Amino acid sequence: MLKIFGGGAPDCDGTTRRSFLQAGMLGLGGLALPDLLRLRASGATAPTATATMTAGNERSVILFWLSGGPGHMETWDPKPEAPAGFRGPFGSIATSVPGVRFGELLPEQARLMDRLAILRTVNHGTGDHTKGNHWMLTGYEGPAFNAPDNRIQRRPAMGAAVARLKDSRRPGLPSYVAVPNLRGGTDNLFHYSAYLGGSANPFIVESDPNDAAFQVKNLKLPGGISIKRLEDRRLTLLAMDQLRRDLDPTLRDLDAYYQRAFDMLTGQSVADAFDISAEPAAVRERYGRHSFGQSALMARRLVEAGTPFVTVNCVPWDHHGTAPQLKTEEGAKKLIPPLDRALAALIADLIERGLYESTLVVAMGEFGRTPRMNKDAGRDHWGNTFSVLMGCGSMRMGQVIGRSSQRGEHVVDRPISPQDVAATVYHHLGIDARAVTFEDRTGRPTYLIENGDPIRELLV
Repeated sequence: MLKIFGGGAPDCDGTTRRSFLQAGMLGLGGLALPDLLRLRASGATAPTATATMTAGNERSVILFWLSGGPGHMETWDPKPEAPAGFRGPFGSIATSVPGVRFGELLPEQARLMDRLAILRTVNHGTGDHTKGNHWMLTGYEGPAFNAPDNRIQRRPAMGAAVARLKDSRRPGLPSYVAVPNLRGGTDNLFHYSAYLGGSANPFIVESDPNDAAFQVKNLKLPGGISIKRLEDRRLTLLAMDQLRRDLDPTLRDLDAYYQRAFDMLTGQSVADAFDISAEPAAVRERYGRHSFGQSALMARRLVEAGTPFVTVNCVPWDHHGTAPQLKTEEGAKKLIPPLDRALAALIADLIERGLYESTLVVAMGEFGRTPRMNKDAGRDHWGNTFSVLMGCGSMRMGQVIGRSSQRGEHVVDRPISPQDVAATVYHHLGIDARAVTFEDRTGRPTYLIENGDPIRELLV
């Protein structure tokens, strides 16, 4: 457990501040609660352009994160006319939109193409996992893999920025959730808040919803602690800290974080949102009884409850063909079908529940794979053009945006940058990312997005 700042003086009940925090209030923001409350150390600051927040309070984003980089030839930009060394081991299939074809392992998504949009010319030019992860998750180039600062996040992830700017619509429910975890993948490091403070980090479920023993950690009181006893401890802690708050205005912000943690731990509605066992068996089967499917179903439950940003961590996609990485064919057969089923079931479920207008679904990795197969029957890293899927009922769907070359090597028309992708996500949530600034670690104002624009073809 991470340490809390300040002392450990006991209260009248013999309870220290530390024991109060240890009484189950952990995990908020992806870290132990004490770190989330270290506002002074984390440098959390309020945005300086809150007037740029417009409509979007009812809106949410679900990001399918495909760390390692899925091949565009096997997914959303197949090249059936290319030579075999480029085309790869799979064919292509027609979709519900005439003239648009997907890889043959995506039949469920192909049937829903009229409800989707494919960005086929996203590019940043790097084949570096570390740079690419940071670029796609934040909109900004990251450190190189071999750089001494290769684990230092330079800008906040999209989910963290959303958590800093938008509260969930239900007390205690986290604004940014990752399911089932944020492990795995390659250089899967940059989902966090950078200089926005611990409270903007993701709440990480750290349990597989497909597991029969699934249980969200840190949402249950330890033995011997009742809700009333916990409330008594919370009130005592607030009284102990009142003098310090009066002396240091920064500490007044702690009240909100203590209350949020208390609401999360004790609120039945929060527990209900995470209770995937409440779903009918037929719904769970529809999504697929695997980690991808049940995590997608959990994401639907969370956005329906009021969480604005959920990351579904679907990994790993780094299929070079050399051990321990899988060959392209075996990796695709292992990962694409569950992704296809999970994502298509989510889209259909959101539509049926009237949530697709307010929910943007995004599926992407840090880059694509080399158009030419390598000697080991795999594909290497390719950042010159790759595909990103978007789905949202309030955007223009049923279209492909951008065109790559005949062998999938380069952008032919309509290049799309990582900042364009991020700006589109923010736009959906009513955030004018070109106007919002935060102070970085040096106190310098930094724009959420500097150069990107929401993808105009998607806007209604």
